[in-house]
Amino acid sequence: METVVVVGAGPGGLAVAAALKAVGIDALVIDRASSVGSTWRGHYDRLHLHTARRFSALPGLPIPSSYGQWVSRDNVVRYLEDYTRHHALRLKLGVAVEGLSRLGTGWRLATAGGAIDAGRVVIATGYNHTPLLPDWPGRDGFRGELLHASRYKNASPYRGRDVLVVGAGNTGAEIAVDLVEGGASRVRLSIRTPPNILTRTLGPIPAQAIGIVLSKLPTKLVDPVVALAQKYAVGDLSQYGLPPAPRGAYSQVVNDGQIPILDVGLIDAVKRGKVEVVKAVERFEDKAVVLADGTRMSPDVVIAATGYRRGLESLVGHLGLVDKRGRPVVHGPVTHPSAPGLHFVGYTNPASGNLRELAIDARKIARVCKRAAVAA
Repeated sequence: METVVVVGAGPGGLAVAAALKAVGIDALVIDRASSVGSTWRGHYDRLHLHTARRFSALPGLPIPSSYGQWVSRDNVVRYLEDYTRHHALRLKLGVAVEGLSRLGTGWRLATAGGAIDAGRVVIATGYNHTPLLPDWPGRDGFRGELLHASRYKNASPYRGRDVLVVGAGNTGAEIAVDLVEGGASRVRLSIRTPPNILTRTLGPIPAQAIGIVLSKLPTKLVDPVVALAQKYAVGDLSQYGLPPAPRGAYSQVVNDGQIPILDVGLIDAVKRGKVEVVKAVERFEDKAVVLADGTRMSPDVVIAATGYRRGLESLVGHLGLVDKRGRPVVHGPVTHPSAPGLHFVGYTNPASGNLRELAIDARKIARVCKRAAVAA
């Protein structure tokens, strides 16, 4: 019986496997994809980490300084490949886990290739697992091009075209800027709720470093501090269709899991009129998109940067371990009383950085697994 099986060969799963190996536990990492870091490989070309290199390394291997402060998508993939080789992690790729059930004091994972038994299981299938495309009225009859942001790679196919980007997160903001720089004829950004916007650095200090420090303070104290930083670095963008967010930046992170937009060009593009901010999409009508304020427009393309679901329901939903937002009810080293030995990693979106926190959780999970192994 496998001592520990890790489901997912992305950053979270690889980090846990390496941390386990460091305490003498040789874990097996399973992934449905044929390579490690498959989600990262599918992201758009210009993507860089919004967290600083020094705070984004996984346990046991720094990210090379030659990759720069803000690591590119391709270098993240390269790092994950190097990380796997460096730690000599044991992988079983191209194998989808179809179900999970209790087996005595351990677990049985059902796969097309047969059952795999484990004493403990770590689920690390990723925060951005299943693309979420809203079921807008009239969506299926739209005669323009509609795609989720997960299918967007670069601006080349949209040069000279009228594009509406829907969604006020970092992905939507960055795609809008990419489209402007890539020659789209018109770029509009549809926003339902005004986002918090911060610059990626405050002077020489990465915003993430400040987030790490402030995360140890009560939310009611952090929001005013961040608001001052926003006023200094971003200013009032109301005249450009971006009024202040209804909730403080840190409150949004804690209560909604929504990270502020870390600006990589949106502010400048909006001020120059290159990106037009418009209201939320309400419905589609043939070739038209109708907004919340009644405005009708007929873009050539609609790119929905509307987020992802965790996709955990089919795997562990029957165990009662998924909350109404699709997230596991326990996380990191903590397991649920009804599912001992089943861990989850990488399903938070903290201001201190997802990679940093999953690296911390990986080490904690490894310590718990080691204690369990010694006790057995």
